[in-house]
Amino acid sequence: MAQDPIGLIGLGAYLPERVMTNADWAQRLDTSDEWITRRTGIKERRLARDDQTTLDLAAAAAESAIADAGLTAQDLDEIIVASDTPETYSPDTAAFLQHRLGAREITSYDLGGSGCAGFVLGLDIARARVRDRRRTILVVGVELLSRLMDWTDRHACILFGDGAGAAVVGASPRAARILAATAGTDGSQTDILGCPVGGTRYPFTLERAEKREHQKLVMKGSKVFKEAVTRMSAASRQVLAEAGLTLDDVDLVVPHQANQRIIQAVGQVLELPEEKVFVNVDRLGNTGSASIPLALWQAREAGRIKPGDLVLLTSFGAGFHWAALLLRF
Repeated sequence: MAQDPIGLIGLGAYLPERVMTNADWAQRLDTSDEWITRRTGIKERRLARDDQTTLDLAAAAAESAIADAGLTAQDLDEIIVASDTPETYSPDTAAFLQHRLGAREITSYDLGGSGCAGFVLGLDIARARVRDRRRTILVVGVELLSRLMDWTDRHACILFGDGAGAAVVGASPRAARILAATAGTDGSQTDILGCPVGGTRYPFTLERAEKREHQKLVMKGSKVFKEAVTRMSAASRQVLAEAGLTLDDVDLVVPHQANQRIIQAVGQVLELPEEKVFVNVDRLGNTGSASIPLALWQAREAGRIKPGDLVLLTSFGAGFHWAALLLRF
């Protein structure tokens, strides 16, 4: 007896109401709309309210995805949260989310520290779990980066925005089927991108707090650019090869929304026409683990994805970690 395809049966998102434009940043920092736009392609981003936490954003996106799937929280069998800005150091955000949603006492855990590749990694894990146990799994990508960044660093703070996206993964005739996925890690370059202070290697101290080192993003821009373009492009080709498909078969590419230059470079390496690459970084900035689910949700809501379309997700983050995944809607 043929089994139902495993894939996405619900999508959801949450974006804070507050919009922070480049002009707003120019009032705070030695910068300008022209400087930010030319370097990043970003025009504005969303920032959470002071009374909101990562959990609030994650719960709103999760509830949206669960409703989109026509389910309730009681139908969930597992929760996976991808985030580098957790609710607390311990316990993880997934534990808080399980309780907030009113789900059963199900397996719930975080994928922390995987950077912007976390959500796609979560989808691949969910696919395997559904295949083995026929489960219904919630995968959330969420970041509240504005709470942790150094607002005096004009090179970093202007890049990021807050938000959350979510997907329900299950076996269903109506699922956007996960055809193939690939992922990889190069741990030899952990010093190129990340937030090192706060773990056991660089413990949090009063001295480091006074220097704002706990808010410092290490980012060697030219190296990150090269690696992001190389890894996302290679992962895209690899996942297509595993599925027996080519770039000509792809209807839409949803890349991690790091900045406009990286997105354009990936498109050029893959020789894709601009209309095949979805971009929302100009309006949302880099939302880390939330980047891919937010872009996927917005693409669907904008009518950019039709039944039968082949959609390629490709991501890259600190670690370095990278992942790509194919969906047939």
